[in-house]
Amino acid sequence: MTLRSPSVAVLGGGTWGTVVASITARHTGTVLWLRDPELAATVRETHRNPRYLPEFDLPPTLRATADLAEAVRDADVVFAAVPSPYLRRVLEAAAGHVRPLIPVISLVKGLEQGTRKRMTEVIAEVLPGHPAGVLSGPNIAREIAQGYAAAATLAMPHHHTAQALQTVLNTARYRVYTSDDVIGVEIAGALKNVFAIAVGLGDGLGAGDNTRAMVITRSLHELTRLGTAVGGRPETFAGLAGMGDLIVTCVSPHSRNRHVGVELGRGRPLSQILAAMNQVAEGVKTTAAVTKLAAERGVEMPIAHEVDAVLNHGQPVEQTYRGLLRVIPGHEFYGDTW
Repeated sequence: MTLRSPSVAVLGGGTWGTVVASITARHTGTVLWLRDPELAATVRETHRNPRYLPEFDLPPTLRATADLAEAVRDADVVFAAVPSPYLRRVLEAAAGHVRPLIPVISLVKGLEQGTRKRMTEVIAEVLPGHPAGVLSGPNIAREIAQGYAAAATLAMPHHHTAQALQTVLNTARYRVYTSDDVIGVEIAGALKNVFAIAVGLGDGLGAGDNTRAMVITRSLHELTRLGTAVGGRPETFAGLAGMGDLIVTCVSPHSRNRHVGVELGRGRPLSQILAAMNQVAEGVKTTAAVTKLAAERGVEMPIAHEVDAVLNHGQPVEQTYRGLLRVIPGHEFYGDTW
């Protein structure tokens, strides 16, 4: 007997949501929900997303709609690719139409403003009883659309659920590993965006390769310390969702968060940078939440603190690295200082 592949709904038609929908559509019935009815109609008619991936053909089997109820009502699994400030609102609108107990997987790398909750915590509040998981890793969406090899980690509360969902995500060039460390995978995805801004600041200031390597390495240390403090496992932060995603987000020219840091380092105002972008740089909103979460847990995070000072407290960009270097270094692995 052949088992039916689970049908998929992807909420959010930005670059990453579109790419994930194009992957799952190769395996099973997939509906992509886009907020803009005109864009949804264009995707449906042309099999392209002209706003975010204009040069890439999408599978002809991929359906697109601006009707949220239509998108989710027959789904066996929902992937949420809505930016963190809007996820709760979208899930609340969808809640009455989602089938009971189906998995809901976050593709979002951020924390909710105000509550400082992870996206799976938001999912659990809005859709109680649904297994909430996260897909995360070193995934530059445009490269995956181009067919370059990549990998990610799918974390679910129950490992067998993650294993069952591998079939709708794995391709010859996109390898999906499984985990049950939802907290670790998710917190790594949120924090790495903050550190990508820090690295971008240095690149924009012309700080050099040695400084970049130093900041990335110490950022991993900060990420791991806060990640374990909130319940993640240390090995997760050395894996794809931790070190892997941190590296690619800090060095890739396609990284939106690194781009924000670079442009700040070159002297452009934050408001101008964000206005020129057609997608969300999650690290900008996440930074304040991260520093508050670190303070609550008693975790020192000098790099995140400096980024927060620049983004939210008017600190001149050129003072950022001087501020870091004023901190007296302690033991590389066990000290509390930078």
